[in-house]
Amino acid sequence: MPRSVNAVAAKAKRDKVLKQAKGYFGRRKNVHTVAKNAVEKAGVYAYTGRKLKKRNFRALWIQRINAGAREHGMSYSEFIGLVAKKGIQLNRKVLADLAMNDSVAFAAIVKAIK
Repeated sequence: MPRSVNAVAAKAKRDKVLKQAKGYFGRRKNVHTVAKNAVEKAGVYAYTGRKLKKRNFRALWIQRINAGAREHGMSYSEFIGLVAKKGIQLNRKVLADLAMNDSVAFAAIVKAIK
């Protein structure tokens, strides 16, 4: 009995990889074996990047809160410590947005924790 190969599914799998490699340079975009490695590597970078994005945004929020707190004569650590102590339920994202875009509201928070 002859060996049965599912050529339709195999070609679809290769085409899927080549479609993901669209826009790559050189053989990475049109040779399956090269494109497969490039797509796998890109997936690793994308996964890592999604984790780094969270870290980078948190660092940005901390810098913005620190700048806003220093305008009122406090350091970041003092500010966050007092916010937690007073039980203010605002996260760093919201505090950073207030420090940057609504200085009056941020000043009211500083006044409330002092």
